[in-house]
Amino acid sequence: MTIIEIENLTKSYGGRTAVDGVTLSVDEGEIFGIVGPNGAGKTTTVECLSGLRVPDSGSIAVAGLHPQRDHVGLSQVLGVQLQQSQLPDKLKVSEALDLYSSFYRDPADWQELTAILGLEEKRSTPFRKLSGGQKQRLNIALALIGNPRVVILDELTTGLDPQARRNTWDLVERIRDRGVTVLMVTHFMEEAERLCDRLAIIDRGKVVAVDSPTGLVARVSDRQLIRCRPSAPVDLETLLAAEEVVTAEQSGSQLVVTGTGNLLHVLTSSLARSGVVPADLRIQRASLEDAFIALTGRSLED
Repeated sequence: MTIIEIENLTKSYGGRTAVDGVTLSVDEGEIFGIVGPNGAGKTTTVECLSGLRVPDSGSIAVAGLHPQRDHVGLSQVLGVQLQQSQLPDKLKVSEALDLYSSFYRDPADWQELTAILGLEEKRSTPFRKLSGGQKQRLNIALALIGNPRVVILDELTTGLDPQARRNTWDLVERIRDRGVTVLMVTHFMEEAERLCDRLAIIDRGKVVAVDSPTGLVARVSDRQLIRCRPSAPVDLETLLAAEEVVTAEQSGSQLVVTGTGNLLHVLTSSLARSGVVPADLRIQRASLEDAFIALTGRSLED
């Protein structure tokens, strides 16, 4: 069932169009990602969705509710973790959660949330003494305190170290497992590829493509590249006779094979029949970032 509908959304600031005719739908229970470079219109889109900004035109519905007309009702079904948020330095974790829970008709058990999010031992800690990862987990808890059906996570892991980022990814998957639909905004392609069931690539305010991460990569190329160091010379003609193999070259001690389909099985089986052992075998495939570059014509840094 579709739980978020956005149709022909536009939003401009002065003479600059930030969101240009965005149309998206998100199904209940999925992790849906919006990816793109900084300034692409991602945050403006979700701010319109959550009622924080008024769009110039277009329509939005979250669980059948309009962000402006049904703002009170929407606040009971939608949780938001903003890209930038701050709490008073001296406010303790338990105080923040207790305060936020008072805003909702049917709040979650915030003590249970602190246990789930690894904040149990930080309940009496002031906000200013939390680490970056702990502040992010608190922001997630505040977004979930109202037992929302949908939660927006905007640039959730920006500024976190690699381990904290991966811990946060685990938390996002646990949120989805609780039955919450997750709409996440990110410019980390690894994050989108790891977490999202489907995602939209947005560039210069427009939706360039919507698909699963695998589907987006397949639009660009299904070709694989395998490198290895064979223990003996390889019969390249035999390899090239296989339907899955496109190219096969041996330069010095390295064998490089490109192809499609079940290329790895074809290569290893052929080498095994010849008594050749492949050392240092590595497989390279097109990445989500490759797909982004192919679909937009520029890199995320541009």
